[in-house]
Amino acid sequence: MRHTDIIIAGGGLAGSTAAAMLARDGFGVVLVDPHTTYPPDLRCEKLDGPQVQILRRTGLADAVLPAGTFDGESWVARFGRVIEKRPGDQYGILYDALVNTIRAEIPTGAAFINAKVNAIATSVDRQVVTLSTGETISARLVVVANGLNIGLRHTLGMTREDVSPCHSITLAFDLKPVGRTRFDFPALTYYPERAADRMAYITLFPIGSAMRANLMVYRGMHDPWLSEMRHRPDAALFSLMPGLRNLAGEAEVVGPVKIRPADLYVTRGHVQPGVVLVGDAFATSCPAAGTGTSKVFTDVERLCNVHIPRWFNTDGMGADKIAAFYADPVKAACDRHSFDKAFNLRSVSIDEGLSWRARRWVRFFGRLAIGTARRIAPTIPTTKAGVRGDGPTRGRAAARLSLHQR
Repeated sequence: MRHTDIIIAGGGLAGSTAAAMLARDGFGVVLVDPHTTYPPDLRCEKLDGPQVQILRRTGLADAVLPAGTFDGESWVARFGRVIEKRPGDQYGILYDALVNTIRAEIPTGAAFINAKVNAIATSVDRQVVTLSTGETISARLVVVANGLNIGLRHTLGMTREDVSPCHSITLAFDLKPVGRTRFDFPALTYYPERAADRMAYITLFPIGSAMRANLMVYRGMHDPWLSEMRHRPDAALFSLMPGLRNLAGEAEVVGPVKIRPADLYVTRGHVQPGVVLVGDAFATSCPAAGTGTSKVFTDVERLCNVHIPRWFNTDGMGADKIAAFYADPVKAACDRHSFDKAFNLRSVSIDEGLSWRARRWVRFFGRLAIGTARRIAPTIPTTKAGVRGDGPTRGRAAARLSLHQR
């Protein structure tokens, strides 16, 4: 039987980042994933300023950022008009490119096994992992980073608690200008004109020479409009946002429209000896809220920089050690923010209540005021809280319990 310090089940963003950090710090690491090269997948497609700050704490920013495309400046618009132009802080990068770039930073001393983890036998000292190849490996700690795949967690007696099924839907595609080589804007976020449109926003940002679009909506998977987006995307897009024509001009959707629903859930029964969950394996986030990558990087940064070095300084890997990670105040605050923002953004986007209507107008005029001030005095900073709907949850959303209160 092979012996190692840490086995990581899943080589997506969380697992690959953890493998790179831990192997760099001298731990014996085995990364297990069914894909030798991570394939295209509709997940994170850009990194914003706060996410880059967390990425820097992982020590991987110098490798990742050159692989992305910096936007330089971002326009904010609604009702067919630009209301703010703010300095850019985003790097566009497709998820598979992001993961494979991080994988390239994993030191050669770490082992990669092209397989799946089928079972984990846990104890307070060592864990025995059985792979789909039939091989068994012994490790002090297993990091479960296999995303939405609940099967492995079920074998450990963990359960999935659905908080909000199909909370939002992400549509991703390239948008190309017709009759000219480029759009006027370097990057653009366009907000809906009516709550009845059931959308959060569309964001357009460069990845290489292409203009990538992420459209966030709140609809059911059987909504006829989604079928229109698959088969007649140009007409469906601009019928939803006619004012977008004022800024994008004649444009067409290039390539297939990818559609991904997002369920919000949290895993229960997760405090067990020898096994720790990170990223979507523990709890999902809403892509529209833009907090998923922050959650992943926060989970992995705290686990690898703070908790695992402490755990390996003493014998055993009991549940008390594992519980300390889930109770980490930085992680817990990030989880609560992600959870609250998911419901707050949905309500401020589509709720028809008087208070939510008022907040939409406050948000609009707040952005307009900041945009006007920046044109007059370009050095005025943008205050994000309260302007982009990032403030504390109120109203109906406040009635929902946070992940750590349920």
